[in-house]
Amino acid sequence: MTITEKILAAHCGKKELLPGEFIKAKVDFALGNDITAPLAIEELKNAEIKKVFDRNRIALVPDHFTPNKDLQSAQQCRRLAIFAAEFNIKHYFEQGRAGVEHVLLPELGLVKPGDLIIGADSHTCTYGALGAFSTGVGSTDLAAIMATGKIWMRVPESIKFIYKGKLKKWSGGKDLILYTIGQIGVEGARYKAMEFTGPVISGLSIDDRFSMCNMAIEAGGKNGIIAPDKITREYIKSKPGKPRFYQSDKDAAYSKTHEYDISNLEPQVACPHLPSNVKPAAELKNVNIDQSFIGSCTNGRLSDLRIAAKILKGKKINSRVRLIIIPATQKVYLDAMKEGLLEIFVKAGGVIEAPTCGPCLGGHAGILAEGEVCIAASNRNFVGRMGSPKSFVYLSNAAVAAASAVKGRIAHPGEII
Repeated sequence: MTITEKILAAHCGKKELLPGEFIKAKVDFALGNDITAPLAIEELKNAEIKKVFDRNRIALVPDHFTPNKDLQSAQQCRRLAIFAAEFNIKHYFEQGRAGVEHVLLPELGLVKPGDLIIGADSHTCTYGALGAFSTGVGSTDLAAIMATGKIWMRVPESIKFIYKGKLKKWSGGKDLILYTIGQIGVEGARYKAMEFTGPVISGLSIDDRFSMCNMAIEAGGKNGIIAPDKITREYIKSKPGKPRFYQSDKDAAYSKTHEYDISNLEPQVACPHLPSNVKPAAELKNVNIDQSFIGSCTNGRLSDLRIAAKILKGKKINSRVRLIIIPATQKVYLDAMKEGLLEIFVKAGGVIEAPTCGPCLGGHAGILAEGEVCIAASNRNFVGRMGSPKSFVYLSNAAVAAASAVKGRIAHPGEII
């Protein structure tokens, strides 16, 4: 069996599973945010549910329209707070303790290798970087899980992605996944488990692994997953709980196998209006920008801010450009402050926001006007994703986003350093 099949089998009490089987599996952890959880709460209320399956294995994270941008978002967050108090939910994160959910939960050790994690947010697939099965569902599914602790689902087929060669300077996990989506398309892994393997993955940092698995959904994937290794073990060694480590069998069956030599892979940019419309950053020098955004559950971690600061130190951003930087959690914010990164951003002319999803989904803190162009270290660039349906979003890693802010156009980091 593949690692995905092994994890699912362990959670439904079977020794063996085949792709296409329907199962009812036990959930280790469930989560919702200020957009999706209120709908789930309403369903629980309608069903007259008086108790959740386990108050210690549910997280409620207000992160999309927070700090509250308007009355409606305030009311959404208030519903989470009232429900958390009424049902004694342990992992309710009020603003000031919260941050972007998919960075916060691994940071706190609430999700672990071998877990089955379900969230009412499509980027729940992020946690596959730890060797867990994690996927997104709708709000009514979340309600059922919160009540029963179980999920009904079909076992996905697996696609194996093998990456060989050596990554060039300025290229990382974001570039690998953008390149992959560019190769297979936004439906290339529809309802499939995307298993990332090979010597390049073995040398990839945990943050880069999070970036890769985070965007499995952009290829239509059911989940993204990387088998745990010494890098995983090092990341979780100080975190609570008992991990379970799974590996795919050598004779496991895959619906497809893709093998890439990425030795010449330059930083990649997804052009409007699909994550699969990918080109090397160096080929887009004629694209002027109005805004650069560094943050989100894809590239808002401390390592991303360090890379951006390295490029921006001692420089000023282009006078025509807004640079918005959002540390993904309070810890990331504090660590960046201690390292002097925030001072570098402010001196360069950047704006630093409180931890939030904000502009990633066109929520707030960086909405695009008609005709404006943004390069974003986030995960989606659909029509209207960050504001006006007549705006344009390009996706890149944090280094390209920082370099572009300086140049006022899409730029390769090598042009700056």
